[in-house]
Amino acid sequence: MPDGLGAVRSFEMGEDSFGLRFDQALSRILGLSRSQAARLIADGQARVEGRSVPKSGQILPGDFILVSSAGSTAGPSGVRIFTGSQTSKDEKAAGPNQAEASLPIVYEDDDLVVVDKPAGMASHPAAGWAGPTVVEALQALDKDLSRVDSDIRPGIVSRLDAGTSGLMLVCKSDRAFVAMKEQFARHQVKKTYQTLVQGHIAQDRATVEAPIARQTGASSFRFAISPDGKPAITHWDVLERLPGATLLSINLETGRTHQIRVHLSSLGHPLIGDTLYGANPRLAEELGLNRQWLHSIRLEFTHPVGGRTIHLESPLPDDLSHALEVLRGSGNTPSAC
Repeated sequence: MPDGLGAVRSFEMGEDSFGLRFDQALSRILGLSRSQAARLIADGQARVEGRSVPKSGQILPGDFILVSSAGSTAGPSGVRIFTGSQTSKDEKAAGPNQAEASLPIVYEDDDLVVVDKPAGMASHPAAGWAGPTVVEALQALDKDLSRVDSDIRPGIVSRLDAGTSGLMLVCKSDRAFVAMKEQFARHQVKKTYQTLVQGHIAQDRATVEAPIARQTGASSFRFAISPDGKPAITHWDVLERLPGATLLSINLETGRTHQIRVHLSSLGHPLIGDTLYGANPRLAEELGLNRQWLHSIRLEFTHPVGGRTIHLESPLPDDLSHALEVLRGSGNTPSAC
């Protein structure tokens, strides 16, 4: 975007933006007509971050649309526009106590905070997501987050899917953000997940190394193994074999979107409850699950300032524990996987 146009606002595109033209997406965000949106693009007042997209080009989930302050700031009715500093009306009304109850904090100091994210909460605001987010909940608790990288994703160095629960690190200070970004890039942060997959996995321990890319032509926000994708490496250890299912401990060398879900599904072992990647919906219903069985259970890293090792753990939430106990035989026998 040319210089001299003032401040720039950034809007992240959500899953429902898949397949939209650039001018369509911009008109929805700003409440403009298609021709007005096209004019902003032609005048250089709006662009897609990191790539050249014409007005008729396709927008992808995860894209950031950058709009100069000269563009319209009005949003259409029913569309949430995030500038990175706002919190939802419900959170403002609820106050810190309710926000803290919905987002337990398991570790905090002057530089960072680690939360136990519940399922159903996104990591940060995005167009197309009207639910709660980690960023907004922390802001409701008056936490100052690093803005080195983004006003929309303050402090975010690693994300969890909305349907995944467990430990997630957020940086408060700029020095912590820079240092933790480096640790994640060098694979020095150890994140351990537990997941319950359909079927029996014969190997006690194995590694999947297969590149991942957005699945072209899909009507929803899906990823798939592709030779043109980004490198992705997943290690697993079998913890327990159950009737029609296997409990795994997962460690990642890379952090691609939906990586665990894509890799296990590609082997014919989708995560229980993950209907987007082929899981049995009847089994999920019988187990009382409305999301994938996936939890960030342990987190270990070197403190970016003090240099000490931080080791944190999170217990399984009730919905995952219940599903596990049903499969162990304490409830009704579930449908075959």
